[in-house]
Amino acid sequence: MKQSFPRPVRGVAATAALAAVLFAAAAPATAAGAGVPGADAPAVPLRVATYNIHAGAGEDGVFDLDRTARALRDLDADVVGLQEVDVHWGDRSDFVDEARALAGKLGMRVFFAPIYDLDPAAEGGERRQYGVAVLSRYPVTEAENHEITRLSTRTPDPVPAPMPGFAEVTVNVRGAQVHVCSTHLDHRADPSVREAQVADMLDVLAADRGPKILVGDFNAEATAPELASLWQRLRDADPGGGGTYPAVDPVKRIDLVAVSPDITVAGAEAVATEASDHRPVVTDLRIRRRGR
Repeated sequence: MKQSFPRPVRGVAATAALAAVLFAAAAPATAAGAGVPGADAPAVPLRVATYNIHAGAGEDGVFDLDRTARALRDLDADVVGLQEVDVHWGDRSDFVDEARALAGKLGMRVFFAPIYDLDPAAEGGERRQYGVAVLSRYPVTEAENHEITRLSTRTPDPVPAPMPGFAEVTVNVRGAQVHVCSTHLDHRADPSVREAQVADMLDVLAADRGPKILVGDFNAEATAPELASLWQRLRDADPGGGGTYPAVDPVKRIDLVAVSPDITVAGAEAVATEASDHRPVVTDLRIRRRGR
């Protein structure tokens, strides 16, 4: 389901079961600077991160959303794709709306895209949701929760089927309209579902014009065969980067940032922190504004 917003975006409430859109305080002036697009306009910087937050629990298994927020703040990213986000989900995260809470702590806008949307745990309670999100310092002009192929973890003997939870936002970065997607791919050893998910994501991205950034927990390393088709359209922002999982002594690089060819990568780093069981990856990008 797609949401379109007039500029500037303010106080948008959740309006659909498949896509909750929440915005925090206005972005800082440094992130909302207006620029006039033009052929000779200089590239604008954009710091982007991806982080599987493990529902707010650290490598120690302790739920501490303030610790999660500190780890995110230390990244100093303009846009962050989050995975494993709980919204009133259960005891493990104190039934907190993590998407809204993190946005409030960081002073950022947020789009939450549930994978699962379940009835309340008790009559009169909030719906229980789990999924991915995108935080942004910049104005968000459109947001959509796309379906991709998934194997449900909520039903016995699941079969691959379209399910929501592929978040896409369009961010106005000083006049450049940038598409940013957050994803969380299947964790099972069988790569066939991830292969189908990659194909679905590429179909979504093919419908977009302009710069594209895909971040997430791919549950596969960049060299995995099921990700091969991804690199025909995008490129790995940190091909020589360090591991991201587990957070302590990582042995796999499965948290990735991928960008379209028109985006310049100025730097990338997997950041050591134990605020989750994954390490975040932060990248410094340069976005070229297009002429009118």
